[in-house]
Amino acid sequence: MAKPLVVVIPHQLGRAEARRRIEARLGQGRDLVQKAGLTMQDPVWEGDTLAFVLGAMGQTVGGTIAVEDEAARVEVRLPLLLGMFSAKVRQVIAEKGGELLAA
Repeated sequence: MAKPLVVVIPHQLGRAEARRRIEARLGQGRDLVQKAGLTMQDPVWEGDTLAFVLGAMGQTVGGTIAVEDEAARVEVRLPLLLGMFSAKVRQVIAEKGGELLAA
């Protein structure tokens, strides 16, 4: 397995508000995932860290979103087969993550 892909998304919301926005918009994210033909297991919160698992192209992609006071740290573990798409995945996470935390 390749090393984790990490994207840090800065925000000025504070930890509680950032977590609230992520939690409130999980349903929208699930809809986007399904429209893209992917699967998503129920995400699980442990403290201020959200763990998720997606299915893509017969592969499983797991990761976490750690909500911090001034940033959300997204870590995705891509299987080797999907590693060639890591630059695009990083770009999408940065763009969509910023939208997720926007007002």
